[in-house]
Amino acid sequence: MSAASKIFKALGDPVRLRLFYLLSKHDELCVCHLTEALKCPQSTVSRHLGVLRQAGLVATRRDGKWMNYRLHGDMAEAFSTVLDRLADDELHADAWHLADILKNLPTSCAPKAQE
Repeated sequence: MSAASKIFKALGDPVRLRLFYLLSKHDELCVCHLTEALKCPQSTVSRHLGVLRQAGLVATRRDGKWMNYRLHGDMAEAFSTVLDRLADDELHADAWHLADILKNLPTSCAPKAQE
């Protein structure tokens, strides 16, 4: 399967698209924050993040027992720009919900937002 096919297939799933959008708004996010923001089981979120990673769109970093995810590569940047223009109410609602979650975290736990 070509790289382009993997990317389009990865972003073709609504949950993965929502995860990608949230990651595009932050430098890095813990899987626990994404799980809470989407109100999905951790196993589901991790599985979908794995597909995004296999497509080359996200990278990981382990921090103790938690995995942190961030966008990775030029293609992720390009799709992030496109998705910003296409974002609908559901994606915006996810971002607002995540912002509320992160606002209530201690400063040392909160991820840094992209500028």
